[in-house]
Amino acid sequence: MEITGNATTQITIAQVPPPGRRKKPDNENALGFGRFFCDHMFRMEWVEGEGWGDAVVEQYAPLSLDPATLALHYGQTVFDGFKIFRSASGGFNVFRPYKYLERLNLSADRLSMPPVEPQTLVEALKIMLSLDHEWAPRAENTALYVRPLMFASEPFIGVKSSSQFTLVMFLSPVGAYYPEGFAPVKIRVCGKYARAGRGGLGAAKTPANYAASILAAKEAREAGYSQVLWLDSCESRYVEEVGAMNIFFKIGGKVVTPSLNGSILAGVTRDSVIRILESWGISVEERRLSMEEVTAAHATGQLDEAFGSGTAAVIAPVGALEYEGRLMEINEGKTGPLAQRLFTEITAIQYGKKQDPFGWNYRVEV
Repeated sequence: MEITGNATTQITIAQVPPPGRRKKPDNENALGFGRFFCDHMFRMEWVEGEGWGDAVVEQYAPLSLDPATLALHYGQTVFDGFKIFRSASGGFNVFRPYKYLERLNLSADRLSMPPVEPQTLVEALKIMLSLDHEWAPRAENTALYVRPLMFASEPFIGVKSSSQFTLVMFLSPVGAYYPEGFAPVKIRVCGKYARAGRGGLGAAKTPANYAASILAAKEAREAGYSQVLWLDSCESRYVEEVGAMNIFFKIGGKVVTPSLNGSILAGVTRDSVIRILESWGISVEERRLSMEEVTAAHATGQLDEAFGSGTAAVIAPVGALEYEGRLMEINEGKTGPLAQRLFTEITAIQYGKKQDPFGWNYRVEV
C-alpha cells in the first residue's frame, strides 16, 4: 500500500496483482470505442458537511449500488472524457486535461453537485497511467480514453440534491469513434425531436442530454446515417450540434459555427479548432445559423465544407446532410481540405509529431 497526492487529498494505491489483471485486446486496429477497460480505476466519495474524503486507485470492478441510489432515479450525474496519446518523443501526452476538468465542474455546478479539485484528478490519472501504461495502444489513430464520472450516491427516493456523491475515473483503449474512421459521414438533420431547450441542460455533460438523443440516433442509423444534427427546440430552425460533436460549416469561404447559447456543449475540440484557425489567419463566425442559410448555400454552390469536432472523433468530415427529405451532398461527398488540414494538425500535436504552440499537452513520463 502506497500513499501519494497533493495538499488536500490523499490517494491510496491498491495495485492489482498480475493474476487479477484483465486480458488486453488482441488487435489494436479493431479496438472500436468504449469496449475495453484497463485494470485500475479511481474512486472518491463526497459527504455533505465533510466534503471530499480520501481517495483510492483500485481494481476496476463493478460498483455496488443501493436500489434507491438517487442517480438511478433522478439523473443527478455528470461526466466528461478526454484522451491520452503515446508521444512520438516518448512518454504520454494528456490533451488539455484542465480544460476538460473545468467543464466537468461547470456541469456539476449546473446539476447542484460539488466541484472537484482538478489537480486531484490529474494526480490520480498519473498514478493510473503508471500502473496501466501498457494498455495504451500503439496503432495509428488510437489512444487511451479517460472517463471521469460523478453521480448522486445517497439512497433516497425523492427529488432533491444528494447528500452523498461518488466520483470514479477509468481508462479505455480506443480507436476510431465512427466505423468509417476519418472519412466523410452522412448526417440527418432532426426537426422531429429536440435534444435540449433554452435554459435546460444542453450546456452540461449529463446523461439526460444523451438519453434524449438515443431514439433519434437509432432512427438515423436505421436509415443509413451516422448521426443526427440537432436544431433548436423553439423553432426547429437553427443549427445546434451533432450528437457527439460540435459542427462547423465553410460557407462562401467563411467558417461558421453555432454560438454557445446555453443549449450547446462547449466542446474542447471546438475551442481547439477555433484557436488553430485563428492562428492560421482564418476567422471563425460564431453566430446563429439557420438551415435555410445552409440549404441556400448548398443550392448556390457556396457550401464548401462541413465537419464535426469532438473528443472522440477529433474531426469528422460531413459528406452529406439529409434535411426534410432532401439529401445535400457536400464537396462531392469527399473530405474537404480544411477538415483534412485540421485533423492532421490536431492529431500531430496530440501525438507529439509537431510542436505544441498552445501548451495543450500535459506531459507524463512513465
